[in-house]
Amino acid sequence: MRAALAPGVRLLRALPRDSRYRGLTLVLTFFCYTSYHLSRKPISIVKSQLHPNCSALGPNPHNDSNSSTWCSWAPFDGDNYKELFGALDNAFLVAYAIGMFISGIFGERLPLRYYLSGGMVLSGLFTALFGLGYFWDIHVLWYFIVVQVCNGLVQTTGWPSVVACVGNWFGKGKRGLIMGIWNSHTSVGNILGSLIAGVWVSSAWGLSFIVPGIIIAAVGIICFFFLVEYPEDVGCSPPLHHMASDEDDAGGVTTNEKDPEAVTSNEGPLGVSGQSSTDHSDSPTEPAEEPEAISFLGALRIPGVVEFSLCLLFAKLVSYTFLYWLPLYIVNVAHFGAKEAGDLSTLFDVGGILGGIFAGLISDYTGGRATTCCVMLVVAAPMLFLYNHVGQNGIGTSIAMLIVCGALVNGPYALITTAVSADLGTHESLKGNAKALSTVTAIIDGTGSIGAALGPLLAGLISPTGWNNVFYMLIAADVLACLLLARVVVKEVRGWCGYMARKRG
Repeated sequence: MRAALAPGVRLLRALPRDSRYRGLTLVLTFFCYTSYHLSRKPISIVKSQLHPNCSALGPNPHNDSNSSTWCSWAPFDGDNYKELFGALDNAFLVAYAIGMFISGIFGERLPLRYYLSGGMVLSGLFTALFGLGYFWDIHVLWYFIVVQVCNGLVQTTGWPSVVACVGNWFGKGKRGLIMGIWNSHTSVGNILGSLIAGVWVSSAWGLSFIVPGIIIAAVGIICFFFLVEYPEDVGCSPPLHHMASDEDDAGGVTTNEKDPEAVTSNEGPLGVSGQSSTDHSDSPTEPAEEPEAISFLGALRIPGVVEFSLCLLFAKLVSYTFLYWLPLYIVNVAHFGAKEAGDLSTLFDVGGILGGIFAGLISDYTGGRATTCCVMLVVAAPMLFLYNHVGQNGIGTSIAMLIVCGALVNGPYALITTAVSADLGTHESLKGNAKALSTVTAIIDGTGSIGAALGPLLAGLISPTGWNNVFYMLIAADVLACLLLARVVVKEVRGWCGYMARKRG
């Protein structure tokens, strides 16, 4: 007698085929990019172990070494260790920023499955090579710099690929909320990376890199076997990308309140001829020519790409400064150990998860992506000031402030890199050309990555003058990010006003 089907299998079979594949794409790309961030995080945890407080460990067992740095890892045992840490961060981030502008172009022209999985395996290799420096007893700076540069270049394969895959499967209606939840992979990866690195940071810090390297390579292999790039590849229906009206472009207000995914052009549920989209797909048609991939300059001409790219530059500067320097800041200011500081720093990423979901939900409801970002950036500035001045007054205050700051800093960053990038990559000016999503995503995230490189570098240069100055720099960056979106916010507000005036009329 056969056993009944498992409840989970029955549930999957009850779901429409399209929904099953959409779910698979979301879950698989989520874990892919989680592993990317998981492999980036260990460097921020290990920094405090490369140059620890040796005097707290007892007397110096080596008579011929400096007593205050006898336990430090050369070449990070000198007084310039913060500058060297900044150089390590910058080697990765500058390579990442430069590579990102090229990566999107390759991503439009190569199979995403090969491109993504190959990049993940290579990233695992270079992450592990950094950790092997511990076991091979390497003490030359150039080795770690070269590994960081190579890792930065191969990690650019990730973001354009996963955003393009998700954009291929999901329409625009609930994109902010869906991508807000999906984008929590960034913070989940940071949290897991911190926790995994913290297990070995005090005993054998090389394993803090080797284990994440193995994880990202393994997920890359899974991606190779299971990722489906386009709905058409498995006989599913492609999503209906909402074609914005003039009001939509200006204010983000949909013309159909009940169904945000309703399409007002001949791509919609009902085309010009009055037939349903299903009827169109079933009728014999001439095979259309595949559109050419968009050029770099063509992508820059899409309305909003330049403004959101520059805004992300400063938003990502703040986010990545926290990513790379928060554990060291907690060690220096709150005087926690390396593992405790790493664990506490994960609360910033917990806030990032909540902020990304909140930003996506609000921007879907209001239709105002830029306005949502600006409001969160404006509130983030005073909260960063308060965290620096009162955030270490007690463990409860520190926890609350880290979560709030994480939400306000990472919310706009998450919204721009996901829903906004996908919106612009399927903008009405492209006339249905789906081959722009990866390039637009790469331009926006590549520009943001310039800020990601500048933030940790500036933190390394400024921190010797005092942590207060680092926070003033972060607050200034938040304000600039908001100002750069002012023109788009004005367009959104005008769109809302015009929509409300017509509704009352």
